[in-house]
Formats: sequence, C-alpha cells, structure tokens
Amino acid sequence: MDRPPEPAPKMLRITGLPAVAALFERNGRLVERLFFDERNAAAVAGFCKELGKARKPYRQVDADELARVAGTVLHGGVVAVTGLRPIMNFDPAEAKRWAAEGKPLLLLDGIGNPHNLGAIVRTAAFFGLDRIVISDHPSQAGPSEASYRVAEGGMEHVRLYKATGFPKVLQQLKSSYKVLGTALGRGEPLDRMSSDGRPVAIVLGNEEEGLGAATLHACEGVATLTGSGRVQSLNVAATAAILIHELTRTARR
Repeated sequence: MDRPPEPAPKMLRITGLPAVAALFERNGRLVERLFFDERNAAAVAGFCKELGKARKPYRQVDADELARVAGTVLHGGVVAVTGLRPIMNFDPAEAKRWAAEGKPLLLLDGIGNPHNLGAIVRTAAFFGLDRIVISDHPSQAGPSEASYRVAEGGMEHVRLYKATGFPKVLQQLKSSYKVLGTALGRGEPLDRMSSDGRPVAIVLGNEEEGLGAATLHACEGVATLTGSGRVQSLNVAATAAILIHELTRTARR
C-alpha cells in the first residue's frame, strides 16, 4: 500500500545582503535556492559557487521576479530560500551552564510584532548575547521572514529557545540568575539595583499590556527606565536595546 506523501517542509525566504551573508557564513548548507538582481551579482558570486558545488540552483532575475520570489519589495536585491529551523525547547538545567558564562539572559513574554523581535535579536547579536528565551504566550512572535529581515543577520548568531509555563520557568531560573521583570512607571533603574553575583535574567512584555501578574510575581524585582516624561514610553525594541547595553556593559566590567 502506497504511503501518502509527507507535507513539504515550510521554507523561509531570507532577504537582504547582510542577512543572506550571515546565513551562508553560519548555516550555508541549509540554503536551497538563491535569487539576486544584477547589482548584487558580484556580492553573491561566492555564494553561487557554494551552491554550484552542492548542485543547488541560483539565478539572477529582474526586479519584478525578485519581488515575486521574496513576497515583498523590501528584499534588498537578494533572496535565499532555506528551511525553517525549529526553536529549541528551554531546559532549566542547561540554563545553569549558561549562567556560569556570566552573561545576562533576555526573556520575551508576548512580544507579538515580528519587526520588534527582529530588532531585539539584532541588538542581542551586536552586544554578544547568544540566546533569547521566548514564552508560550499566544501573542509571542517567533522566527519569520519579517523578523529575519529586520535582524540583519542577527538570527544566525542568536539562538531562540521556547519556554512553556513561564512563571514556573522564572522560578527555576532563580537558582542561577537574578530574575528581573520590567514595567512602565514602577520599579528601579538597573544601575541602582544591587548585585549578588548572579547574572541578570531580564523579562520584557508586550507594549500594550506589559507583563502579566503571575510573571511579575515570579520576578525578584522590577527594573524600569526613567525618561524626561515628555513621552510616555519607548518602543519595546528600543527598551531592549538600552537594557541589553547596560547589562552587557555591567557584565564586562
């Protein structure tokens, strides 16, 4: 009896030269096809040679076809088609080994906009954070074509982990991290919060509702940013950038 064909794996279209270059540098074997326009032909010549050796297709196309392949006009002149990599499940035991490195840990709970996720990943990669934990919140964004594009290659340098039962996960992290939530208009600035030797795990919530009560209750403290008061708040990606800079600067010091 013939078996029904298995569904084709979901493919991801990675756009923009920085993101595509990082993909080839870190995970080039995963690229299945490459499309590019004339102005990027020289820049992708090395990638084409790699694909040729692997007997995988690549092609220079005009602007209209490239937009059709990319599904957007915001493609930066190059599109790599690759399989969607699964998100690793978060393991509290492994997090203890992470803490030994002394690096802070960023956790996201309900960041639904893929552009914000991409911007946060880009910042994490810039400052050398290797991992981000995302929650099982129904609104939480995961890796997508939009987040890859905005991350500008950062997705190849930052591994995402998914945690189930977020408040419980935060309780488990406390043995190796100082777990801090974030909230608008309450809490203390990071530089005024005492350190006890554990690296910081900081949790960011969505812009509309912030962190839920159960998540905040599981945190050991609440950090906030103080501004001039002329505007109410920052975009969550901007907030993350400031916090990541401060945490990594403190860790290096």
